[in-house]
Amino acid sequence: MITSASNARLKLVRKLAGRRQREKLGLFVCEGEDLIEAALDAGIEPVEALVDAERPALADRLGKAEEVQPALMAELSTLAHPPRVIAVFRQADLPRGFAPPVGLGLWHVGDPGNLGTLLRTADALGPAFVALSRGSADPTAPKALRASAGAVFRVPIGLLDEAPRPWFALVASGGRPLWEAELGEGTFVLGAEREGLPSEVLDSCEERVTVPQEPAAESLNVAVAGALALYELRRRTLS
Repeated sequence: MITSASNARLKLVRKLAGRRQREKLGLFVCEGEDLIEAALDAGIEPVEALVDAERPALADRLGKAEEVQPALMAELSTLAHPPRVIAVFRQADLPRGFAPPVGLGLWHVGDPGNLGTLLRTADALGPAFVALSRGSADPTAPKALRASAGAVFRVPIGLLDEAPRPWFALVASGGRPLWEAELGEGTFVLGAEREGLPSEVLDSCEERVTVPQEPAAESLNVAVAGALALYELRRRTLS
């Protein structure tokens, strides 16, 4: 059982709290049995696994898990209530590419909660991929992982520059109403809520699409807009 805060495994988990170290080492941390079970169900095995010595979880599926003193587990956690299990995974083991023919392209969407929600949406209303521009949030950040509810282990992630065409720019106003657009294979491109999509990205899109809303209302949350776009496409596909 691990009883020292200076243990190498605990040091690794703490180090991976920062994005720079996650990118440098190609690793990330998941907390809690729901997320870790989603990874295992997807066939993704952890590099390291730590369980609370007094209340271990997933012990039958994590044969090499190391027991940790409860107080040390609590110190490692980013959650309000310390998890029963923590695991480290390789970023390279996450699904990549554009296997489904449709997906969401995110331009500078920096909120990890929104990114995680969009991954969850692509999982539920897909199959669909999520493509990220440089400057977007890290899908392996703790907040993104929690918001994804395990979808990060099932939804392919790629680079926006490589996302399949046509591109449909989702804009707050001035585009063709979503229900009138000719939708099919391709990428719905969304920007950060405050800045939206810059002109160079808009000019590279084949069509601009809008979800009509009340004139006095603020623009839709980016995760809501992405969900509406995928729902409309799914509705047509299944009707």
